[in-house]
Amino acid sequence: MRKTLILAATATLALAACSKPDDEDPAASEAADIASSEVAPAEPAAAAAQESAAIPQLGSIPVSLPQLAYVYDYRWRMAADEIGSLQRRHASLCEQQGPAVCQIIGMTKTGELEGEVAGELEMAVATRQARAFGALLEDEALDAGAEQVAAEIASEELSKQLVDTEARLEARKELRDRLQQVLRTRKGTVEELVEAERSVAAVNEEIDQARSWLKEMEGRVAYSRVTVHYETGSAATRDFFGPVSGAIGSLGAIFGWVVALLILVGAIALPVGGVWWTGRALRRRLAAPAPDPQ
Repeated sequence: MRKTLILAATATLALAACSKPDDEDPAASEAADIASSEVAPAEPAAAAAQESAAIPQLGSIPVSLPQLAYVYDYRWRMAADEIGSLQRRHASLCEQQGPAVCQIIGMTKTGELEGEVAGELEMAVATRQARAFGALLEDEALDAGAEQVAAEIASEELSKQLVDTEARLEARKELRDRLQQVLRTRKGTVEELVEAERSVAAVNEEIDQARSWLKEMEGRVAYSRVTVHYETGSAATRDFFGPVSGAIGSLGAIFGWVVALLILVGAIALPVGGVWWTGRALRRRLAAPAPDPQ
């Protein structure tokens, strides 16, 4: 029914367009009203679509993750003659990971096998692999019979320092560009140009320093510091013979000190006693009465 009315209205409007304006047919006006009433409902939908398009779409808000520099610290206790072997195994384990994952920063070992021995291995490990690498170090130490004394993971927040350094770097770059523009245009007195050159040199030095700080902090975030400490000592035991063996060991040390003291006393007493005995013999000989000539 609607299509018939629309077609009729269209035909009527065409006939009315061919006639004079003064001879306008009332039926044509009515048909035009009907046609406009049929088409009008589509206009609000178009207006709504235009209004919806005019509303700005909100994008996702960027989130800055905290920049953390991690420090791993492990401490192992074992026999003195096993420290060097475990230390070398840990160093080899680091080298096997490749320089992109692990690098040895330093390795030290002090002490004698008969006494206390201490060692330290310091490494830089890629942060994403640091925890897994710590587990590998633990497996090697347990295989060597070592006892873990302590394990610590610490971190330092560097986000603010990184942002401040980057902002300072950009500001110094802009200042350098302005000073270089003054030098290129050669506008100003000789003193001003000389001062501008000095300022450019000072700003370049600050830029290099800021870049160095930025690189150092980025390196600390990308690579964690892993330090392994080695020390002598026996593992704690809870059996019956543990305290007994410890007491016997203490008695051996005490007897050793007693013998050492006796040797020291003897080393001093023998010479002194020999001098005293010689002097006494001389006094007796001199005090003896002279023989009778008869």
